[in-house]
Amino acid sequence: MGDFNHSDICWRDNTARHKQSRRFLECIDDNFLLQVIEEQTRRDAMLDLVLTNKEELVGDVKLKGSLGSSDHEAMEFKILKAPRRAHSKLTTLHFRRADFGLFRDLLGRIPWDKALE
Repeated sequence: MGDFNHSDICWRDNTARHKQSRRFLECIDDNFLLQVIEEQTRRDAMLDLVLTNKEELVGDVKLKGSLGSSDHEAMEFKILKAPRRAHSKLTTLHFRRADFGLFRDLLGRIPWDKALE
């Protein structure tokens, strides 16, 4: 959450006029984030944003008017609990227990010239 000052971004189309704002959009996209504010937060711009990686984690977003002499809208939102996940039976490797000497030896026995032809 914060004031990001990218007034040229069109959140509906996910586009921007300035290079810095396009890079900001790329960063949001690269990190799989979503912007959940839907109304202007400062005059006719949407500068104050709430970013999340799961839309269902943020709810009841409301603009509450200016706070003091600020020209930004105060935002109120709830951070919701994540749904419980079933326990995974995914097996993970413990690399600290690995015998890298043996691994190196086994890799050294492979005839790489023939294997890579």
